[in-house]
Amino acid sequence: MTKQISAQAMKQAIRQRIIADREQLPAKLRTQFSREITARILLMPEYRVARKVLGYMSFGAEFISDDWAQQVLADGKQLLLPKVNLDTKELDLYCVTDLQHDLMPGLWDIREPLVERCAKADTLEELDFILMPGVAFSRDGARLGYGGGFYDKLIPRLPHRPTLAAAAYSMQIIAHLPQEATDRKVEWLLTENETINCGHHGK
Repeated sequence: MTKQISAQAMKQAIRQRIIADREQLPAKLRTQFSREITARILLMPEYRVARKVLGYMSFGAEFISDDWAQQVLADGKQLLLPKVNLDTKELDLYCVTDLQHDLMPGLWDIREPLVERCAKADTLEELDFILMPGVAFSRDGARLGYGGGFYDKLIPRLPHRPTLAAAAYSMQIIAHLPQEATDRKVEWLLTENETINCGHHGK
C-alpha cells in the first residue's frame, strides 16, 4: 500500500510540475511546436494507412490538436472523439465529421461530441490509430495522464491493439515515470524535435 501511495504521490508531483512548466511556454511557441508535431504524425506510415482514428480535442496548454483532427477528416478517415461518461467513469466514443458544429465544451471545458449530432461508435473493432493525450512521458513509452485513468480503462476494452501514439512538447519528456500495473504505454511519441519509437508494439 505504501508503495502504491508513493507512486501516486510521485505522479502527482510530476503532473503539477510539468503542467506548470507547460503553461509557461509562450502561446506562439506552442502553436509552432504543435504544427511541427502535427506534420510528424501525418508522416507516420501507421497513420497514413489507418482508416478509423481516435483523437482528442486539446485544452489548456496541451499540444494543439485542431489542425491534426481537421486533417484526419480531410484525409478521408473516420474521426472518433471521446466524451466522458459520468455514470460509467469511462470514455464513450463518437464519430465526428464537423469540428465546428459537432463539438461543445463539456467536462473540464474540454470540447466533446454533441450526442444529438454525432453517432456513437458501437464497435471498436476497426479502430486503427489512437492519439492519446498526456501530461508527461518517458522515452520507453510510459505515460502520465491527468489522473482519471480514462485511457488506461479504454485500451483493454479494444478487441485488438491499434497503434498507440502520443503528441507532446519535448519539455514533457522526463527520464523516468513511476508506473503501476494498470498504466498503458504508448508505442510512438512525437515531439517538435523527433519521432520516438518506444518499442512497445503489440505489448
